[in-house]
Amino acid sequence: MRWNQMWLNYALAEKKGQCPGKEYFSHVFCPEMTAVTGSAVKELQRFAKEVFGMDCRVNEHEEKEGRGIVLRLSDDNNFGQDGFCIFGEGDTICIGAHTENGILYGVFELIRRIMRGENPENIYTKQTPEFKYRMLNHWDNIDGSIERGYSGRSFFFENDNILFTERLEDYARLVSSIGINQVVINNVNVRGKAAFFITDEYLGDIKKYADLFAKYAIKLFLCVDFAAPITVGGLETADPLDETVKKWWKECVAHIYSVIPEFGGFLLKADSEGRPGPFYYGRNHADGANMLADAIAPWNGKIIWRCFVYNCKQDWRDGSVDRAKAAYESFMPIDGQFRENVILQIKNGPMDFQVREPVSPLFGGLLHTNQMLEVQIAQEYTGQQIDVCYLVPMWKEILSFHTCCCEGRDTVADIVSGRTFGNTECGIAAVANTGNDANWTGNDLAAANLYGYGRLAWDSTLSADAIAREWCECTFGCEKKITDSVTEILRMSWPAYEKYTTPYGIGWMVTPHTHYGPSIEGYEYDAWGTYHKANHVAIGIERGPEGTGYTSQYNEPNAAMYREIETCPENLLLFFHRIRYDYKMKNGKTLLQNIYDLHFEGAEDVEKMICLWEALKGELPEEVYARVRERFDRQYTNSKNWRDIVNTYFYRMTMTEDEKKRRIYD
Repeated sequence: MRWNQMWLNYALAEKKGQCPGKEYFSHVFCPEMTAVTGSAVKELQRFAKEVFGMDCRVNEHEEKEGRGIVLRLSDDNNFGQDGFCIFGEGDTICIGAHTENGILYGVFELIRRIMRGENPENIYTKQTPEFKYRMLNHWDNIDGSIERGYSGRSFFFENDNILFTERLEDYARLVSSIGINQVVINNVNVRGKAAFFITDEYLGDIKKYADLFAKYAIKLFLCVDFAAPITVGGLETADPLDETVKKWWKECVAHIYSVIPEFGGFLLKADSEGRPGPFYYGRNHADGANMLADAIAPWNGKIIWRCFVYNCKQDWRDGSVDRAKAAYESFMPIDGQFRENVILQIKNGPMDFQVREPVSPLFGGLLHTNQMLEVQIAQEYTGQQIDVCYLVPMWKEILSFHTCCCEGRDTVADIVSGRTFGNTECGIAAVANTGNDANWTGNDLAAANLYGYGRLAWDSTLSADAIAREWCECTFGCEKKITDSVTEILRMSWPAYEKYTTPYGIGWMVTPHTHYGPSIEGYEYDAWGTYHKANHVAIGIERGPEGTGYTSQYNEPNAAMYREIETCPENLLLFFHRIRYDYKMKNGKTLLQNIYDLHFEGAEDVEKMICLWEALKGELPEEVYARVRERFDRQYTNSKNWRDIVNTYFYRMTMTEDEKKRRIYD
């Protein structure tokens, strides 16, 4: 099965004739040819051939032979590790950088701009990425399945084997083109034979991945099992303070680096959802992370340690226990105890990638520890790449949230860029949404989230609309009608999804296990701590001082803002407070009437998005139009199910009719 090239859609660019600057692609001057600059040259040659139908010659010596492209390494380290500058110089377009990585990123930026119709003669830009580490976490399993994967099976693994196909290089090109520089190829829930990736059984194949990724300025990471000394090494314990365990990990890591000198490090999920961890041995997470950090430090390796830690055996009868508090309670007491090569990977919210959550209080709470923001591109709770849900606006809200930890440099973006505390080891990570479907992401429009994540990880000041237009023009061409309509669909999609599913931050009304479609009480009496506690009078969890006390985990004045119903942002009202249905919202309507209205509006918004898409029939490749149209049919069914089931539930619960007399089932 072949696959498309998403936003590196050079064939379409040629067909549309939207690319200026042909005269510059006759030759490229590259004086220092390395694996990475070689990839940059190869990309320019591919673009020249596919778009302009011409061969782009490579010169090792800069010669005056008409217009061309110059790739120039500079002693100027103001560019940083990955930055670059593009500018005109006489008859040439020059891409300058301090490192080969910057040259590669500069080439992709030049191509992106030309694909969008910008004349290279007019391009001048100097860019340095905002975040040092820009990571993708793949939840691929060695059997070929993908946990929370909604676009086919893995193109990394199949039947306990590691695949190495032509598609892998296209994957590396695609993610490198949006600035991704770290990739974790396997699931954080390390199961079965995946635990043996750190042994000679698989290291030879892993090295092939690492070598290929290195050509595109990408470091390869692996998820490992905290209990590997037992499951792989045959020891009787995985206690991080046990000397035999320390010795085992040091020998294991030394062997990995003897095979893969450019190996990035490990990502771990520990003491969460049944995964083993240091708690089992009476140790804390600093003990566990530091033991691994010491083992990997001689090779400049990194330990990415997830903060998704909570007791998943909660009793729904016990109202004093609050899952939202768990990460803060686990990690705040050990702030400052982690090694410098440990980075805590913190989910954007305290629960689990809901359509609306507050920002985790660990951001702005931790003052002495490297931090990495974790978001989810895979739409586990936001439509599973069936429903369109453009997530870049959500991520921008998270990154711009003021944590009030210090004056002037207190946003989440400030913290995970290192601006706040001067950290050098920090960044952003995301759960990937790719699979082996021909279009990579199941729904063609879901590719906007993958592209948007990379662009936002490079520069969080880019607007969501600007990113959407960029992606659309590179993917579908520069026709204004297409760009305007697709951008409007993307702009509408996250608010629409929130309206017809779980507004006001309540969350968790999804079908258990699959997490698609409504099940109002599906998680209400289980052990996962995901309750809404709706009855005939009120709904929501009280998390102020009279409830679980969660609001106290925030810095002031955020704590006070969330603590009081009157000042709590309404889009998070039911996350922080238990509210009566007859409570008057700021628009003058009751909470219940707003619930009714939003669910009707959300389904209507889906109809509007469908109309916008239908107007593009004949303007887009037929297979693309048909794939997305089929997904919209499923989304509309889903939105109606949410609308009718949620509204009927609350009508039956309260016996209060909709003021607008719309159809609600009894």
